[in-house]
Amino acid sequence: MRALLPLLRTSGAWRVGAPAAAARLPRGASAGPGPRRAMALYRTEERGQPHSPGYRVFFKNVAGHYISPFHDIPLKVDSEENLFNMVVEVPRWTNAKMEIATEEPLNPIKQDEKDGKLRYVANIFPHKGYIWNYGALPQTWEDPHRRDRSTDCCGDNDPIDVCEIGSKVLSRGDVVHVKILGILALIDQGETDWKLIAINVNDPEASKFNDIEDVKKYKPGYLEATLNWFRFYKIPEGKPENQFAFNGEFKNKAFALEVIKSTHECWRALLMEKCDGGAINCTNVQICDSPFHCSQEEARSLIESVSFSPSKGSNEEGMIKYGISLASD
Repeated sequence: MRALLPLLRTSGAWRVGAPAAAARLPRGASAGPGPRRAMALYRTEERGQPHSPGYRVFFKNVAGHYISPFHDIPLKVDSEENLFNMVVEVPRWTNAKMEIATEEPLNPIKQDEKDGKLRYVANIFPHKGYIWNYGALPQTWEDPHRRDRSTDCCGDNDPIDVCEIGSKVLSRGDVVHVKILGILALIDQGETDWKLIAINVNDPEASKFNDIEDVKKYKPGYLEATLNWFRFYKIPEGKPENQFAFNGEFKNKAFALEVIKSTHECWRALLMEKCDGGAINCTNVQICDSPFHCSQEEARSLIESVSFSPSKGSNEEGMIKYGISLASD
């Protein structure tokens, strides 16, 4: 009956137990002070079996209270111009398509599904899974009702995506401080789907990277590989190549910062109920002037009321289809 109980990751191992008591700092985190130790401020609690529809990664603050990674983690780190929080959804070299669940209370990370099957990205030769640590900037939203002037397409209804190009393979649920270097405008089925290029400020080579030209200089071929990855990754699903604005040109840091500013303003309007958010769940515990604000007790009740059905298996059929090993994620 283990599948009926929440599985919790503690110090890199799985064990069954009470969720609230078992939450720990993510691997590699430290409770020590310092403006760049983002992971010390947040904890994750994993429920359900990985590679199953019921799997969720919930977030807590350092006090152990549930929060939303979409709404409650600040976009910026203090007041520094180019230092942002990034929520890691997909570690580099893995295949499971994980994402912030924008329509669920407190927005845990879950695995995306389509037609009742869990989604995995195929291995696009010569790469294995995602070629960066992939995630999102909190407190941003690409408004599906707002047409972007530069792309002439509306947003994709999600937080803005981030490709982190540092040397370390991060963990799902990590919150890291990143420097923004540039941005790519993917057009996905007529919607603008921005892809930020960023680097973890704690990366050994982070000081070399300050703008998109530095990526071309110090990581030759990486931007070309990124463009091709996004161009081709849906072809194994029977879909056509993706298209890009600006003929696939990566825009620089200044351009990227303006896009972030715009998506943050859209998120703010969403949280203040000044625009149509559709099915987006805006429940939060930190934005006190938001009509969707809830107390810590209400947040805990929301999580505790979530029922987890027994695992339906690891979706091996979908994984085998794309040549993906269960041990790879």
